Amino acid sequence: MSIIVRRFNLLSKELNTYFCSLILLFVDMSVTVEIHNNSSLTKEQLMHTINNFDQQGEMIGNGYRNVIKIVTINGERYNIKEFKVPNLVNKIVYRFFRKSKAERSFLYAQRLLNSGVLTPTPEAFVEFKSAFTFGSSYYISKQLDYDFTIRKLIDEPECEDYDNILRQFTQFTYHLHESGIHFLDHSPGNTLITKSGEDYKFYLVDLNRMDFKTLSYDERLANFARLSPKDYMLDIISDEYAKLIGKPHEEVKERMYFFSQKFSSSFKKKEAFKKKYFFWRKKKR
Repeated sequence: MSIIVRRFNLLSKELNTYFCSLILLFVDMSVTVEIHNNSSLTKEQLMHTINNFDQQGEMIGNGYRNVIKIVTINGERYNIKEFKVPNLVNKIVYRFFRKSKAERSFLYAQRLLNSGVLTPTPEAFVEFKSAFTFGSSYYISKQLDYDFTIRKLIDEPECEDYDNILRQFTQFTYHLHESGIHFLDHSPGNTLITKSGEDYKFYLVDLNRMDFKTLSYDERLANFARLSPKDYMLDIISDEYAKLIGKPHEEVKERMYFFSQKFSSSFKKKEAFKKKYFFWRKKKR
């Protein structure tokens, strides 16, 4: 009997060691840190900042999905975006099959700059991974002091230089399209604007969803759909874009209206669905 007990205890220890090792494969995280060649940041500075991310920095927004903070490192202001940890399926997808949102943001920022499209200077990205799953990730860029976003034109239709700003923004978007850049999150808060004399400079942010290809006519016009359901905005945008693309204004305007209404209807249905079936979800932070 004592032999059986000893063997059972030995087997229990072996199983315990096995399962502990298995758990560590999923829990024990390795760290990937990539810093841009032109950045003055060091790995030590970055890891110190990431490890203390919850206790420092100035929060931008409510942090419901992703947490964005302005953090000062060695006298310089940086914008650090902590992406929401993915669900179980995406933990595996991002670990083995797809680049993370942080890495895509870092790579796309460089590609934009190489194409003559402005975006806050990319500095680094950080990822935490286990052997089989993906954990948290961070994208770090220089903090840009900007004057306003496109949202101002929605909230303040009587703002100074309204028509000029909107036409220059349309020219900026046309340049994206001509450069083969399909910015999938082309929404009011994702273009930062600075004024430079009589001109305006436009900077893209929230970069992880982007395609690089030749855009079709409809894809170009549909790319404005997320910006605003306001007809007076689309009237100006469609007028300017029609001139740039060499198409009749009424034709361009009609298609822009169609795509804007389609997006607005789809968005409202999704929000109603979430409100009805995901009412139990609590906002993060």
